[in-house]
Amino acid sequence: MKWKDIPKPIKVRLVTSFFNRSVSFAIMPFMALLFVRAFNEWVAGVFLITLVCLGYGIGLIGGYLADRFSRKRLLVLTSSLTASMFLVMTVSLMMDQMIVFMIAYTIFTVTNNLGRPAMSAIIIDATTPENRKAVYALDYWLINLSIAIGTALGGWLYVSNQLLLFWILTATSSTLPVAYAIFLEDKKRTWTSQRLKLVFVDIFNSYQIAWRDRPFVKVVFGTMCILAAEFSMGSYVAVRLAEEFEPMSINAWTINGVRMLSLIQIENTLIVVALTFLIQRLASRFTNKQALLGGLLLYMTGYTVITSSNSMTLLLGFMILATFGELLYSPVLNTEKANMMPEDKRGAYSAFAGTSFAGADFMSRSTILIGSLLTPFMMSVYIGLVVSLGCFLVYTGIYMKEALTLKQEAS
Repeated sequence: MKWKDIPKPIKVRLVTSFFNRSVSFAIMPFMALLFVRAFNEWVAGVFLITLVCLGYGIGLIGGYLADRFSRKRLLVLTSSLTASMFLVMTVSLMMDQMIVFMIAYTIFTVTNNLGRPAMSAIIIDATTPENRKAVYALDYWLINLSIAIGTALGGWLYVSNQLLLFWILTATSSTLPVAYAIFLEDKKRTWTSQRLKLVFVDIFNSYQIAWRDRPFVKVVFGTMCILAAEFSMGSYVAVRLAEEFEPMSINAWTINGVRMLSLIQIENTLIVVALTFLIQRLASRFTNKQALLGGLLLYMTGYTVITSSNSMTLLLGFMILATFGELLYSPVLNTEKANMMPEDKRGAYSAFAGTSFAGADFMSRSTILIGSLLTPFMMSVYIGLVVSLGCFLVYTGIYMKEALTLKQEAS
C-alpha cells in the first residue's frame, strides 16, 4: 500500500502517533533516574509502580469514553493537557521544584492513557479488513522508528542539556492537538446524562461485554504470554547478561553484558526499520494463518535461545530469527485482533486489549524472581512454555471466533 493510497484519518493518526511516541520514549527511560536522583530509590520505585497501575485504570476509563464521546474531541482535550503538563514539567525543572514536576508527570500519565484507546479505535474505524494488515505493518515500522529516534534524542540531551530536551518535547507535543483539530474526522456520538454512580456501573458493564467475549479474551491473554518473552529483555535477560556475560574486546572496544544487551536491541530496531516492508512482501505469499504460525515459531525459538545464551554469535543470530518472526506475526495478530472488535465497542475493546502489555510487563518483572530459583537453561524452557501457551491461546481465540462467525452466518 502506497502512502498516497492511505485514507487521510489514518495518515493523521500514523504521523501524530509517531511524534507522540518519539516524545514519550525520549523521557520514559530516564524518569526512574531523574526521580532517584531527586529523592531516593524507594520513593522513585513506589511512585513509578503506582503510575503503572494508575495508567492502566485510566486507560480503561479512556476506552469507555472513546465509545461515547467524539474521539476527535477527546484527543484534542487530552493532548492539549499533555502539552500543558510538559510545559509545567519544563518550568518546574528550571525552578528545581521536583514536587511540582511529580504532580505534572502524574497528570501527564493520566491524560496520555486517557486518549490512547481513542487513537487505537480511530485507526480501526478508518481501515477495512482488506487494508488493515498493510496499515498495521506501516504502524509497526513507525513505532520502532519512533522508539529509536526518541531514545537517541533523550540519551543525547538528557545528560548534556536536560532543559533543552524538555523544551523540544513541549514544542512537539503542542503541535499534536492542533493537528488533531484540523485534520481528524470523527462521527458524532451521543451521551446520555447519568448520575456518577450509574456511570461507573456503565463502565463496568462495558468491560463485562469484552470479558464475556471468550475468543477475544483468549487472544488478549495469549498476546500477553507472547510479549512476556520480549519484555523479559529489559528484566531477566538484562540482569543475567550483566552478571554472566564474559567481557570481550574488539579492537579497543570492550563489550560487557550491558553493551551486549544494547547491541541486540539496536540490531532488533535496525532490522525492523530496514526490512519491515520486504518481509511483508514475502509474507503476502502465505495465508494469514501460515504467517501467524510461522512467525510465532521463529519468535519463540529466537527468544528461547536468547534467554539463556552467553555467546555473542548466538545472541545476535537468534535475535535476527526472533525479529523476523516478530515482523511476520505482529501485523497479522494486530489485524485479527482489530477484526474481532465490535464497531460500537472499539474503545472499550482497545483499552481491554491493553491488558496484554500490562500483564506482559508484570510477567517480565517476575522473571527476575523466578530466575533466582532456576538455572538459565530452565528459564529458557520456562519462556518457551509461556510463549507456547500464548500461541495456543491466540490461535484458538482467532480461529474459534472465525468458526463461530461462519456458523452464525450459515444458520
